[in-house]
Formats: sequence, structure tokens, C-alpha cells
Amino acid sequence: MQFIDLQAQYKHLKTKINARIQTVLEHGKYIMGPEVQELEQNLAEYVGVKHCITCANGTDALTLSMMVLDIKEGDAVFCPTFTFFATAETIAYQKATPVFVDSDDETFNICPVHLEKQIEKVIAEGKMTPKAIVAVDLFGLPANYPEIERIAEKYDLKVIEDAAQGFGGEINGKRAGSFGDIATTSFFPAKPLGCYGDGGAIFTDNDEYAELLKSYRVHGKGQDKYDNIRIGMNSRLDTLQAAILLEKLAEFPTELLARSKAAAKYNAELCETYQTPFVPEGYVSSWAQYTLIAENRDEEMAKYKAQGIPTMIYYGTCMHQQTAFKELGYSDENFPVASHLAKHVFSLPMHPYL
Repeated sequence: MQFIDLQAQYKHLKTKINARIQTVLEHGKYIMGPEVQELEQNLAEYVGVKHCITCANGTDALTLSMMVLDIKEGDAVFCPTFTFFATAETIAYQKATPVFVDSDDETFNICPVHLEKQIEKVIAEGKMTPKAIVAVDLFGLPANYPEIERIAEKYDLKVIEDAAQGFGGEINGKRAGSFGDIATTSFFPAKPLGCYGDGGAIFTDNDEYAELLKSYRVHGKGQDKYDNIRIGMNSRLDTLQAAILLEKLAEFPTELLARSKAAAKYNAELCETYQTPFVPEGYVSSWAQYTLIAENRDEEMAKYKAQGIPTMIYYGTCMHQQTAFKELGYSDENFPVASHLAKHVFSLPMHPYL
């Protein structure tokens, strides 16, 4: 049994994907070919924003977003401690300081109450400039953006939505990727919408941000590739990956329904054995992972392994526990919920072809 069965998905879409790839091989425009622009338009329409700018991967999407927001040394950027390393890594890469925030004990996403406390603490200390919030849509569930955006407005902060896992999720009909000032996603193969390599995208309604992103992703170019008007990076989505994603995006709504049915089946079978995922009213999860809490995680994972069922841990190490951020001086007592989750969560297979 596969944890994420990409082969089953490819078998289902093989004819369409192969035809798309063949078209690219025939026209030979492997960098920024027509499929890239077609995908960007389709993604923007799906998410419900004015602009989608693709890039090389989800980590670059976060970095590009921070470049656009001019996040730099001396700035404080608030993010969850219970997340993948790239969330905090990209903040540090800009020479800003990640300020970690505990998790909500029901959704596992960033806790708005603790977020506001951390913001007020930074303001009171007066050593850094509060600049932005990076909220992560963990395991497919969008973070609490109504509350996060309220807090951001109160303290004049920008909001970056990390929708790498949340793509396809919703809050009251508004889709993941459309929250905050700017949003990012990843097309890593294991993500809800994944390609066959690396890929990413940034979403925004801000025209100025969109133009900056288009420049930054191609070495800070101006009117042509030899007119470089700012320092940028090399982060373009390959045309072959765009071609694959076009067919996967067309199938994506159907796959989301299959994921939802699988999650409902899991919930019905497992709700008396484990703490099963909580989805608030008005929210839709894209079920990037199906994550449970077990008192004795190792024993439970061993039981599944004995039956040939793979399991995974997302995430066994919080950001405040990472060696790279040791100098920030945090301890588990600062983040009791997230620290508990890191010791007790595990995930079962989740994909549309279970």
C-alpha cells in the first residue's frame, strides 16, 4: 500500500498527461513556454485572485513573497512553530527574525490568541520591527484567516498565506491561496496538487506585487533579460511541469471529493480510538494529510506497519526545537500545544485513489 499513490493517479491521467508532454516536446519551448501562462491563468481563476505567478518551488514562493514585502534584517515575522522548516527558514534567509507561535489545540494551525501575545511582546521589547505574519494551512485546513487578518490590521502587519498543504481548502466559499496580502503554494509531488518534480506559485490581488514577482523570479529583469533593474533570483517553473499540472488541475475538483470521502470514512472508523481531525464550521479541508493523535504513537504506528500500512509523522520537530534556531532561546514550555503535537501526531495514507 502506498502512503500517496502517484502511480495510480498517473495511470488514471496517463493519456492526457502524455499528450501534454508530447506537445511541449514538439514545440520545444521548455522555459516559460505557453503552458506556463495557461497554467497561471487557470490557477488564478481557480483560486479567485487577479494574479498567479509560478516559480521553481514552494520555498522560493515564500522567499519571493518576502522580497516583495521588503522583509529584512531587524524585522520580526511571526509564524507557527509546528510546521515544515521552510516556513521559518525563508524568514531567516531574509535576515529577519522568526518569532514562533503556538498551535491551536483543535485545528493544529497557528493560534490567534498566542499570535497576538507574541506581537505585543515584540512591541514591548522594542528591539525589532513587527512586519508580517506567515500562516500555514496545515494538513489541508486553512488557518483562521478572519482572526489573523483582524490582528494584522490592528498591528499594521502584512499576511502571507502558506497554502502549500491547504490548496483546495476553503473558508466560507473563499479558497485557500486567496487570503492575506500574498499567498504561496508548492507543487511538490506529495502536495494536494503536485507535479512530477519541483514547482511553486504565488497568488495576489495586488498589481504592484505581481509585477515585482515577475521581475524577481527572473534575475530582477526589466524590459528584457539583459535589463536587470533589481537583484532577483532564478526561479521559473519548467514548461513540462506546467503541462503536467494543467491536466492535474482539471482533475483536481474530482480528486478533492475523493479525499473528502476517504477522510469521512476514516473519521467514522477511528473517532473512538484516536483524536481525529477537527474541521470548523464553514471550513473545507483539502486533506493533504490525515493526521491523528495517539497517546503511544510508536505502538500505534507499529500496528499499522504489521498490516502493511505505511504511516508518517508530520512534524516530529517544531521550529523552536531545531538546531538552526537554538540561539533564539525558546523552550517547549513556551509552546505547550505544539510540543505535545510533535510527540503524538501521526498520519495515515491519504490520496484520491485509496
